[in-house]
Parts: sequence; C-alpha cells; structure tokens
Amino acid sequence: MILVLITATQCHAESTWLVSINEEDGLPQITRGGGSAVASSFIFFDKNWSWTYLDRNFKVDAPGKYSLTGSNKALGFNLDATISKNSPQQLIWDFRLDAKNSRNDVTGGGITFKFDIANLQNELGDPEILPDKSGWGWGKGESRIEMHFKPKPADIFFERGSRSELRAYFYSGNIPAGKLNYKATLTLPASIIISPTLTERFGTSDTSKWTKNILDGKISPVDLTFLNEPEKPAGKRGFLKAKGEKLIFEDGTTARFWGTNLSAYTLFGTSKDMVKLHSKRLSSLGYNLVRIHHYDSLWVDPNIFGLQASSTKTISSEAMDKLDWWIKCLKDEGIYIWLDMHVERQLKPDDNITAYNEISKGKNTADLKGYNYVNKSIQQAMKDFNAEYLGHRNSYTHVRYLDEPAIAAILITNENDITNHFGNALLPDKNVDFHSKIYMNEAEKFAKANNLSKAETWRSWEHGPSKLFLNDLEHRFNSEMISQLRQLGVKVPIVTTSTWGENPISSLPALSSGDMIDAHAYQPYGALEKNPLFAPNFTHWLASAQVIGKPMSVTEWNAEPFPTADRHTLPLYIASQASQQGWDAMMHYAYSQERLEGAGSPSNWHAYNDPAMLALMPAAGLMYRRGDLKESNITYIFNPGRDALFNQNISPNNSIFLRTAAEFGKLMIAMPAVKELPWLQKSIIPSDAIVINSPGTTISANRDARKTSTSNLINRNWEKGYLTINSENTQAAMGWIGGEKLTLSDVVINTSTKNAVVAIQSTDNLPISKSKNIVISLAARSMTEVDRKLPYLSEPVEGSISINAPKGLKLFTRDKNQQKKVIPFLYKNGQYVITLDKSLATYWLFMTE
Repeated sequence: MILVLITATQCHAESTWLVSINEEDGLPQITRGGGSAVASSFIFFDKNWSWTYLDRNFKVDAPGKYSLTGSNKALGFNLDATISKNSPQQLIWDFRLDAKNSRNDVTGGGITFKFDIANLQNELGDPEILPDKSGWGWGKGESRIEMHFKPKPADIFFERGSRSELRAYFYSGNIPAGKLNYKATLTLPASIIISPTLTERFGTSDTSKWTKNILDGKISPVDLTFLNEPEKPAGKRGFLKAKGEKLIFEDGTTARFWGTNLSAYTLFGTSKDMVKLHSKRLSSLGYNLVRIHHYDSLWVDPNIFGLQASSTKTISSEAMDKLDWWIKCLKDEGIYIWLDMHVERQLKPDDNITAYNEISKGKNTADLKGYNYVNKSIQQAMKDFNAEYLGHRNSYTHVRYLDEPAIAAILITNENDITNHFGNALLPDKNVDFHSKIYMNEAEKFAKANNLSKAETWRSWEHGPSKLFLNDLEHRFNSEMISQLRQLGVKVPIVTTSTWGENPISSLPALSSGDMIDAHAYQPYGALEKNPLFAPNFTHWLASAQVIGKPMSVTEWNAEPFPTADRHTLPLYIASQASQQGWDAMMHYAYSQERLEGAGSPSNWHAYNDPAMLALMPAAGLMYRRGDLKESNITYIFNPGRDALFNQNISPNNSIFLRTAAEFGKLMIAMPAVKELPWLQKSIIPSDAIVINSPGTTISANRDARKTSTSNLINRNWEKGYLTINSENTQAAMGWIGGEKLTLSDVVINTSTKNAVVAIQSTDNLPISKSKNIVISLAARSMTEVDRKLPYLSEPVEGSISINAPKGLKLFTRDKNQQKKVIPFLYKNGQYVITLDKSLATYWLFMTE
C-alpha cells in the first residue's frame, strides 16, 4: 500500500544540482534533479540576423579535461577551446578564435545562456549582468553562480529584454581579421557538483569487441505471434468503438494496442514479398497496430498523389495498390491499421485554393497547417481527399476502407493545432491578408458574443480570452470534418489532431471534440533520471494529455536526437507507464521510413534494424498487451476550472502536480463547464479519485519519495537513474544498473555493464517461478563506427542473473537461421545462475524443457 502525502506548495527536499559539459558544444549545462537550470550553446549571425552554422567537434582528452574544435564557413573563422576543471567548484574555458578576413557587415555572435526562471525564480531570483559587463551571475550568497569572461565580451545583453536568455558575444557588428582569445570561468556554489560528461559516465569502451549485426533486420529475435493468433484476421471482432475511457470491439472485447508506424518510402518502395515478410515479422515482434504515416508528404516521391504530381486533387492508383497490399498483409497477421487523413500534404498551384499565393510565399507548394481552420477551400480539398481515400476499395481484400473493420481509427490532421502552434500563422503581421481577415473577424464575433475583450481575444500567443476563441475555432473545423467522415460511413473512433510539442493543457478542450485524445512525446537522454519534483520526462507529458471520459492513444513516442545513448531503456519504461496510466494504444515512431529491401541505414526513424531500440520492444509489447502491470489503484484528477485552464500556461514544465501525480498514480485532466464553449462537456469525476485544483500541489510517497516512486510493481530510483519492474510474469531492471545488485521476486540481477536492460519473462502466462517457457531480453548501447552507415556495434551486457524457475529447463540462444545453441549455466538451490558475457553475442536467451 502506498502512503500518499499531498502538500500545497513545492517540496523543498534537497536535490542534486549538477554541472557538466555539453558534448555537442563543449559548454556548461547546469541541472537540478535532471531538469535544465542553465543551458548554453553557440550562436552566430551573418548580416540581417541570418543564422550561421558552427561545425564543431568535442573530445574528452582525460578525466576533467576536454577540447573543442570548430569552424564557421559562412563567417570565415575557426574556433578551438580547451576546457578544464580548475577546482571542485570551478570550470575554465580557453577560447581561441581565428578569422581569415575582416567583416564589417555581420550581426556577430558567441554563446547564448538559457535560464529556467519559470521554476527557479523564487529560489534564485533573476539572472543579472555583472556591473562591469564581464559576464553574468545568478543567485545570492552561498547559492550564487557566476560566469566571467576575460576580456569582457564584445556585447552582453538579455535577448528581447527577457531574463530567461542572455547572450555573450565574441563578435558584435564586425569580425576583425586575426586571432582573438577569451578566457571564461564558471564559479559554482558548494551545492553544485561538477559531473562527468556522458562519455565519461558510460566509460570508454573498445567497440571493436562489441557484437556486429546482433540483430537481423528481417527476422524477429523472439516469436510472439501467439498474441495475434486469436485475432486473425484483424477485424474479426467487428469495428472498434470508444466507450468511456476504453476501446471496445463490437463483440465486447476490450482492445489494447502495442504498435508502430510504417512511413514514407517504406510504404511505396517495399516489394510485395518484403511487405509480406515484414508483416509477419511485426506480428512476431508483438505488434498489433500499425499507423500509416507520411504517405502524403512532399519529401516522399512518389507519394499518395504519384510521382512528382502537379496537384493533390487526385490519388495515384499505383500508390493505393501499395497501401492495399500492406493493409491486406497486416490484416492477415492480426495487425490493425491506423489511418491519418492528413500528415504533411503540401498544396499545389493546380489545387484551386483560395489565396494560395499568400500561403505559398513564392514557392511551388504551400503547407496547409493552420490555414485550414479559416480557409473553406482548403477544408473542401481535405474533404474531397477523405471521400476518395476512404471510399477506395482494397484490390486484395475487396473491402472499402470505410467498411474495413481492420482499420482501428482515423486521425483528421497530424500535429496541426491552432491553440498553441499554428494560430500565430494567422495574425495580421504574417502577410496573409485573406486568412488574417477571416481570423480577425471570427475573433471579433467571438469576443462580442461572449462579452470578452476584443483586443485580447485575437492575441493567439497569450493565455486568456484567446485560448477560448482558438479552442472554439479549432472545434468548429473538427466538427465539420467529423460530420463529413460520419456521413461517408466511418464507423471507428475519429481523432482530431494530437497534443504535441510541449502543448499546455489549454490545448486539450478542442481535442475532446474527437472520440479519443492522442498525444506525441519525444525524449532526449535521461528519462529515468528526471526527478519529478523538478523536471518532466516524456511520460509526464503524455500523462498530462489524458482527459476524463476519453480513451487515450499515443501515435508517436521515441528518443531524440539520434543516437540517444540510453534509448534501449525506453520501450519497457514507457510500456510500464502506459500500463499504470491505462493508456489504450501505444505507437512507436517508427518501424521504418525507408524501403525494406536491404540492410538499410541507421536512423532515429528505423527501429527495424536498430538493436538498441528493438531489443526490448517484444518484451515491452508482451508485458503491456498481457496486462502484467495493472492500472494504478490511485487516480489523481487535475481539475483546474475555467479560469486556470484558459488563463494560465500550465504544463509539466511548470506544474509539479502533473509530474508527481503521473509518478505515484494515474493522472487525468478534468474539463470544466464553460459558457463560452457550450460544446465542451464537463467531466464526470470518479467518486474515489483525489481531486486537485492547484498545479503547484505536490504528490509524494513515504519518506523516500525523493529517491523512489512505487506504484503497483514499478520502482524508479531517479537519483541513481534506474527502474525495476517486479510482476509475476515480467521482472526487469533498466538504466544505470551496473554495480547494483537488484533483487526481485524471482530474479536477482547483477551486471557490470554500466547502463543496460535485463528483462526476464514467462511466455506461457504462468509466473516466472512456475514457467517452463522463459525469454531473457538484454540491451545496452548500440552505435555505428561511421555516421549513418551500418553495421551497428552492440555493447555486450555482462554480469550474472539468477532465476527461480522449475528444475529441468535448458538455456539456449538462436542464430540467424533459428538454430539453437545450448548455453551452460549453474543450477543451485532451485535457482538458475546464468553468466552474461560478450561470448553470447546476442541480446536474447531462452529457457524451455
């Protein structure tokens, strides 16, 4: 049982402040509890504020000693630096710049520092420029941080007057020929610890001894087809429906989807034989849902409109044949399909769009995002596409897409909201007079009808009346599209667009016009190390999208940028959170964006050949679909009410409640009754839920809340950066587990690999202690020697695991031809003791009789 503590103000428990060197720029980054307090990067501009690129290379020379080299071709200078730890509380940069020629027509540049004032202003005050303009300081007394430059910067100022960003320029207005030296000293209070870089934390390794091609891109390392066997063909249970907060098939079966995305060239460039092979592989990997994505994007050629199509008014029959075959093969394997009506379709001159020239901005194509909310001709073009696309009859199944029960859901438009992202595109200063006039007229009418300030209602970038208006305008478009889709005969859940790109919760009301709420989130390094008292990770963003009374899907989740060093930890982590939160459909982005014909290439968007990302996907899918972890028995409701919802910018970035509630229970967002939005349905709050109105309320658990969160059988130690799962059927550990002896119910994990994943699962639905069919999944870093070129080199997971399981089992691996290789082990006192070392040359082990 969890003892829950609720406080009305932010917890002031001690936290770990760290400073380390950003390996991209060789500059300082200060974090608190895993969240960014100060971030820094290089920034240089040519004339007229034209941004320029600094090509740079960072190197760890020795512990605490680093070097950086770089060149800016546009501005004609080279930069190099040595960085060193001068004392436990001081870092020093020696910058050397060398310009070939003088330039007197440049803006200049240097370093930009970004401060998290939103979360730290109460504690540290505002950053300030030092009186002699030699640098900046933040904080008072024993908490003060200072950065000094010698000589003082050519210019130092707060960007646009905001204290959240400061710029210190090496060059300002001109670049003199020759050499220029700066010495920068960062002085820290005793509370901030100088931390090793990521390279130092992971440790230098001889990658030549890592395993090459540990993953075959055409074969599944495990076989989970038994999960889909009862569903063949997909659609046999009837059409999917949204019922309350669940997805239900017509036969009454509750649906739970573990999915991925098939995107772009994968759709149109893969041969029929390979489509069939990969459909079977997707089933073996444990997927039961695939989203068809980037099928209309301009950068994909040919796309749904054909090869270099002159308009987007006609769909290519050849392209539809490709999609038909994918859908047929996936359906045969018990895999459902998610269809987007619009992803990144670029309108063209022959599309007969009103005021096309003002949104094409002199180009041959025009992005419709944002403009579709006010331009009736764009709406009609979207409707025409909907009718043709969904009315198409699959040439292999002979079923219209409208009538295909294997199609699980429809998305109207991808990442296209005006409540936070594209509303600004319609403003009067954007030189889109036709669209701005409609926007301003609608804003004025809305303000007048609801007795709101006309001056505030159109100001899309501000919270207040504008968020009421923007939600209403977005809802009107959604209603129009939903009505057309239902009239066409769409029977499955319809989703409007997604909450994405750090949308605040004020973007949720318009999304509730659909049958389901969809969310996207991408995670940089360090998800497991984010202390929710101070910083969000991507699961907090997703949890903050769950609206009472609606099912929830996640059509995109991933690590970013590539190759994120700890991406191997994410599949099991997000599956555990999806289980705890009760999310209904999870889709990784992406299985592939390239033709599935050869070995492929390394990419953030090609999980099919990435050992780090794919190694634990089957384990995650099995755990999530089987329900090894139940929904949390504690539900927290954030009920902000009308004023806070629309007048405040509330998100996981600034709400400790959203972050901590998502750790210690199931988080849901309540919609209020709003007289200005009569279509918005007031949420019915469960009687047993804990309802919170303030975004600053803290949820914690027991006295160790700072270190550990426990909900059901999930335990995350954010101070050390690892997570364990301890159910009867799945027991696992991931993250910085090297050197930690982790004892679970039936498993003991003891690894020397610093950052890794070890998962033990039964595949016969029995507890591990009674199972005679067990799979062991492992993962650590996978890297390439040459950027964007295979092979992947995969770090071995070394150490030992002990498993309490029935006597008489054999341990083996499977090679690429699926032939078994028996592995020795020690059986003692009812436990299998298995040694993990590089000689295994695999991430998957199996135990059977």
